Amino acid sequence: MNKGVLLVATMSGFLAVALGAFGAHGLKAIAPPELVSIFKLGVEYQFYHTFALIALAFSGQWITSRLLNWAAYSFIAGMVLFSGSLYLYAFTGAKWIGPITPMGGLCLLIGWLLFAAAIWQSKTDK
Repeated sequence: MNKGVLLVATMSGFLAVALGAFGAHGLKAIAPPELVSIFKLGVEYQFYHTFALIALAFSGQWITSRLLNWAAYSFIAGMVLFSGSLYLYAFTGAKWIGPITPMGGLCLLIGWLLFAAAIWQSKTDK
């Protein structure tokens, strides 16, 4: 799990930097400020959860729990749904995308709870 999660995290980090640069330079020329702000929020949360995935991957050295896998899956799903829906909304302005964002947020919250549960149930003191 550690190598796969780290690989996803590195690709997510790369994508967040690229999207952040686009949002700071290219998007401002074609979208109104409120949509640029929404786009930036998506980049911000993608970065937060990229770092969360890195923490999950490294915590696997000390914590042996399948909950870490589920936390990683939840973070990945949450990033795709939350940040992805914000990116899509910023590009299209389509209102139907709105209900997807809270589902992504819920996945992110579940990921944090699963991460906490994995730590809580861990018996190791390495």
